[in-house]
Amino acid sequence: MKTIHVFAIICVLCLVAPSLTVAQDDAAKPQYFNQKVADSNPRRTEQARELDEYIQTIASDTSLFRQLFQPDYSSTQAFEKSAEPLRHAFCQSIGYPPPGQRPAKPATMQHIGEDSIGTYFRAMFPILPGVHSEGIYIVPKALKGKAPLVISMHGGGGSPEVALFNGGANYNDMVRGAVKRGYVVYAPQHLFRAEEYPSDIRRQIDDRMRLIGTSITAVEIAKITFAIDELIKRPEVDRDRIGMVGLSYGGYYAQVTPAIDTRIKVSVSSCYFGVQEGRYDKDELSVPSDFRFMNRFTLFNDAELVALICPRAHQIQAGSKDNASHREMGKSIVPRSAAFFEKLNLKDRFQHVVFEGGHEFNDAAAWAFVEKHL
Repeated sequence: MKTIHVFAIICVLCLVAPSLTVAQDDAAKPQYFNQKVADSNPRRTEQARELDEYIQTIASDTSLFRQLFQPDYSSTQAFEKSAEPLRHAFCQSIGYPPPGQRPAKPATMQHIGEDSIGTYFRAMFPILPGVHSEGIYIVPKALKGKAPLVISMHGGGGSPEVALFNGGANYNDMVRGAVKRGYVVYAPQHLFRAEEYPSDIRRQIDDRMRLIGTSITAVEIAKITFAIDELIKRPEVDRDRIGMVGLSYGGYYAQVTPAIDTRIKVSVSSCYFGVQEGRYDKDELSVPSDFRFMNRFTLFNDAELVALICPRAHQIQAGSKDNASHREMGKSIVPRSAAFFEKLNLKDRFQHVVFEGGHEFNDAAAWAFVEKHL
């Protein structure tokens, strides 16, 4: 019996001894201040609010624009010179010109058909390593000598073929209208969708281009301007008379391309102007990535970009039956664009046309304006 009693006492001591050791170790540890992580949630909320308000403050500050662009209205030449710092900054913002050696390979023109008004070619212009500007080139049938060149830019999700064949849908006569008036036409193809690639291939390519110092906007502008470099060498093209027209996404390019390439003497931007400004006003991150370039808020909104087109002629179109987002913000900011021309006494070189129609190219207004200024 005594043996069993002693054994039980030893077992109890064995159980108690580790607990005593743990208690002694806990007493020896420093007692750190502690707090619930959730207690700092209000600080994180405040941080988000501060940064949001900071962005809004900087976006509404016009001092950077006034510092960079100090327009000289004493003459058209003086105005153009004063706009050069802004043009240079815009090129830097989008990464234009894109990096890479321009190929020495010649352009190719493949005859694809003809009709009563023109001869049609599939044109390919090497512009960057492994990259071509591709589109449809049309020469008027009745052409004798040289003629003006018109760049006709399709819209989002479209193609030169969509704008040209089978009636042209909402493009109306945006391509053949130029040919009918005796103009040589180049209708480029831009990337919006591609078989065997994801549906958001445009955004993916743009994201990756930014990692190499450029953007899809810059490359697609180059697909136009580098093609012009080659087209003005052709015997049928009058190199001093170049115009550009575009609908929707093409209207975007009909604004940013002449902002960079001063050889374009007249441009028509249809159903684009102010659309992104309206989206920015509601939710800037809903705007497609190619419209979101550096300093888009502070320097390069649609109204001020027109300063890089002035004193060359520019028409802005909007449909009265189009979505309000494609018209109303444009109406509110267009006076800022018009002011550049008015102060140079060139009011007739700028038009803002709200026509009776929807999301479409308005032939009557566009071609009257082009014919007047080209």
